[in-house]
Amino acid sequence: MWDSWLSNSTLPALEQSATFAQKRHMLLAGNIANLDTPGYQTRDISIEDFHASLREAIESKHAPEVYRSPGSNAVLPDQMEKVRDVTKQILYHDGSDVSVEEQVTEISKNQAMHNMSIALMRSQLRTLQAAIRESASV
Repeated sequence: MWDSWLSNSTLPALEQSATFAQKRHMLLAGNIANLDTPGYQTRDISIEDFHASLREAIESKHAPEVYRSPGSNAVLPDQMEKVRDVTKQILYHDGSDVSVEEQVTEISKNQAMHNMSIALMRSQLRTLQAAIRESASV
């Protein structure tokens, strides 16, 4: 009963958004870590592709087939593993294209997406907790 309730709520989508943000954060942090590496090209995961895949999965109404149980990071693997080179930036004299300002901006936006996903999951879980308490007191 609980598995069907959880898979039919927005919790799986929120979980995947948080997981995506976590994986993207690791890439963005790697870009900053390689700031002084000659020839380093920045890497990122396409936010647009992830959102499109997540929207498609939600609209298809096949949540149990698309989503995995909580704790499983095997959801939407193609989008999670598609790391793209971001070569539309300025190429510096050492061959690298890392702009610390751009990377910090992207990390800030990514952190906001992660924080929003977590806040919405907490809100849903508090609602569930209130419903359980209410039904237990009846």
